[in-house]
Amino acid sequence: MSIKKQLNPYNDHIKKEQDALVLQYLPAVRALAYRLRERLPSSIDVNDLISIGTEEMIKLSKRYDKQQNDSFWGFGRQRVHGSMLDYLRSLDVMSRANRRLIKDVNKEVEKYLSLYEEEPSSEYLSELLEESIEKIDDARNGSKIISIMPINEQITILSEEDTSEIVEKDELIGLIKNILCNFKEREQLIIQLYYFEELSLKEISAILEISESRISQIHKKLLTKIQEELGLADG
Repeated sequence: MSIKKQLNPYNDHIKKEQDALVLQYLPAVRALAYRLRERLPSSIDVNDLISIGTEEMIKLSKRYDKQQNDSFWGFGRQRVHGSMLDYLRSLDVMSRANRRLIKDVNKEVEKYLSLYEEEPSSEYLSELLEESIEKIDDARNGSKIISIMPINEQITILSEEDTSEIVEKDELIGLIKNILCNFKEREQLIIQLYYFEELSLKEISAILEISESRISQIHKKLLTKIQEELGLADG
């Protein structure tokens, strides 16, 4: 005689609560993925970001204690966002070989921007740097992905040195604030909107009526200044 395994009513209730949480906040995960996608190259599929974020939210629903955190999304948003960034870090665009080309491309783009107030074509960069157009495009896409990472991580990636061994996080924040003091008020606002309000270049461009290329140039200017202060800039 077979005995059917009885489900534990309490465990069944907990599972239903966890599933309900995931379903309730799935639109928030999708919105977060689409917001992030606006700042990324077209080669990144938003469905991959949604999938990664949903997987993380399922894990979080099993650890969530509503007695300690009254908002599940408040508890999980940063972790979901972090899982999407981890996925982007795993892509091959930031390999050591690519970092050098990304730095070279950024340098030439900045030079071109200062002269012509627009970004050069990939064909122009390909001829100048003697690299294939495909590699140039990969480097430009890699640069876009790197640009959404925390600033200290961007510096580490582009300098190929661990900034945490050179300067503590609090010191780096102070350094960035000091550098920004020398930026024009409008430039400071652009950095604020990009990093803290997490607006895309297109959105900032519409708000401030400034070209996306110019915004990109200001972002690169900040990174260059930080590298110079840390002694990581190329000689």
